Amino acid sequence: MTPSLSILVIDDNRIRASIIEQGLRDAGHDKVIVLDQMDGLVRRITEIEPDVIVIDLENPNRDQLEHIFQVSRAVRRPIAMFVDKADAGSIEAAVDAGVSAYVVDGLKRERVKPIMDMAISRFRAFARLNQELEDARSELAERKVVDRAKGILMKSKGISEDEAYRLLRRTAMNQSRKIGEVAQSLVIASGLLMD
Repeated sequence: MTPSLSILVIDDNRIRASIIEQGLRDAGHDKVIVLDQMDGLVRRITEIEPDVIVIDLENPNRDQLEHIFQVSRAVRRPIAMFVDKADAGSIEAAVDAGVSAYVVDGLKRERVKPIMDMAISRFRAFARLNQELEDARSELAERKVVDRAKGILMKSKGISEDEAYRLLRRTAMNQSRKIGEVAQSLVIASGLLMD
């Protein structure tokens, strides 16, 4: 883990915050910022731009948890959360909100770094999976557009599917564009002409 990470600790209890801060400093992290106010949290996080967020809530109520979960959805950073008590619903909501590590009754100085490292690893793995899912969705959407464009060409020119694909590919190469872009243009133009 790179010690040059910027870490934001959010805790309204200064004593508990100092435990986390000291654990991080012991682990070699010198860029540790502590916030003890929950008001304007998204704005403050945007201003600070931390690499990692560590949140400590002694006995969080539903409103506090929902607020933190909204923050975690908005900021897209690895988040490690320490709480004293939790129920299954809170844990599930934390996972759904993107909290990378949700630790119940585990606030000990020596545990802070390994938990933070795990939160970062989980966040990165989840981000990779999300990117792969987005790439797969884009590829599927492009294939559907190419298939529609081939259908339009087959019907309008009376050619085979292979010929329609070759025509799309040749047009894309001649225009230095992706085949999906050419297909999309054809589908849009066809829609305009049909209406």
